[in-house]
Amino acid sequence: MRRPWLALFGVAALVELVGVALDSTATQWLAKPLLAPLLLAYLWDRRRRIDPVAVGLVAATAGDVALLVPGDVAFLAGMGCFLVTQVAFLAAFLRHRRPPVAAVAGYLAAWAGANALLWSALGPLRLPVLGYSLALSLMAAAATGVSRRTAAGGALFLVSDLLIGVGAAGSDFAGRDLLVMTTYAAALLLITTGWAAATAVRPARTPDTLLIR
Repeated sequence: MRRPWLALFGVAALVELVGVALDSTATQWLAKPLLAPLLLAYLWDRRRRIDPVAVGLVAATAGDVALLVPGDVAFLAGMGCFLVTQVAFLAAFLRHRRPPVAAVAGYLAAWAGANALLWSALGPLRLPVLGYSLALSLMAAAATGVSRRTAAGGALFLVSDLLIGVGAAGSDFAGRDLLVMTTYAAALLLITTGWAAATAVRPARTPDTLLIR
């Protein structure tokens, strides 16, 4: 029997988005730390083993908590946690299948362009952002080798963190925080469910089933 982890994730994500829209710190503390654990529970329900994607979700939980705390130190701690997430996802995806060369080239070009545009405004965050965004871009590229759903999740993760980078560079616009969380929640959902589907163990075909087919 499948447990309703995805439905619970949807509720938590909705509560988190309401908290962001209302700028309610208490609501965000209530909902945001639940997002990755609920997807981790879903993944465990489907696979019954710990793999690098599960490790990445654990690190994402720590990163989400760190980013709820104001200040540069907490921001860098959160970035470090999400670096673990990106490396874990990257390792899982590369082990599954190599991505197309065109996808890798495209994401590396986007990484170089985005860092060039934000470089002068990032100040002391330049090098941490440069390293983190490289791991993120490689993860998104590797996700294209898993499935279309996982590829969409990787792309949305990149968009979400690019919007965070824009804010760190001192630029802002109405609804940016809401867009960050919307794309992030969607990214985690697509990556986790896409990975679970792509790595599902299919039942062995017995002689009886071969005869029926």
